[in-house]
Amino acid sequence: MTDADKINILIKEGEGLTVEFKERYTPKIDRDIVAFANSKGGLLLLGIDDRGKVVGEKLTNKMKAEINAIARNCDPSIHIKKIHQEGNIVVVEVAEGDEKPYGSSSGYYRRLDAVTQKMTHREVRSLFRETDNISFEDIPCRDLSLKDISLMKVKSFLREANMSYKVSKANLASFLTSLSIYRKDKINNTGALMFSSKVEKFIPRRKHLCIF
Repeated sequence: MTDADKINILIKEGEGLTVEFKERYTPKIDRDIVAFANSKGGLLLLGIDDRGKVVGEKLTNKMKAEINAIARNCDPSIHIKKIHQEGNIVVVEVAEGDEKPYGSSSGYYRRLDAVTQKMTHREVRSLFRETDNISFEDIPCRDLSLKDISLMKVKSFLREANMSYKVSKANLASFLTSLSIYRKDKINNTGALMFSSKVEKFIPRRKHLCIF
C-alpha cells in the first residue's frame, strides 16, 4: 500500500484522535502540534476542509521552515517526524512527546477524540506530575536508533560484567530489552550513555551522568 493509499483511507475515515484536517496552513496549527505531542502523536493533513473534501494545499520551503520553527518554539521543543507533499495535501507528522506536557504561546492542548482541546490547569498539573515520576535515565532518547549503538561498547560491557552472552546486530534489540534499555522501538537515555557510538550527539554534555 502506498502513502497515497494510506492518506486516502484516512480521509475517508475522517478526523480522529491521531488525524486532524486543516483547510489551509496557518500558524495556529501550533495548537494541534502541541495536542498531538501531548497525546499519541498524529497527522495534520493540510488542504482538507472539515467535511473531508480535498481543497488542496502546496508545501513551500517557507511553509516547511515555519512549521519546524513553530515546533521548536514550543516548550519543550517538539519533534516533527516528517513534512511532505502527498498529492494536493501537505502531511505533517508529529511524534508523541517524551517530555509532556508541551505548551505553545496559545497554551496547553490535548486531543480528545477528534478535537484539539485546551487543557485546564488541573489537567496540566496532572500531566506534570506524571512526567516528574519518570527519571532522566528512563526517558527515550530522541533520534537514537539501533544503528547508533556501538557493538564494541556492548561487548566491552559484557566482558567487564563477566557475561558470556554473544551479542550481534541480529540479537542487539533483544539484549538491550533484557537490560530495560530498549522498549517500544526506542532506546532510553541510559542506553545512549552506555552504548551510543557518539554520546555527545544525543545527550547534552551537562547531562552526562555516571551510571556505573
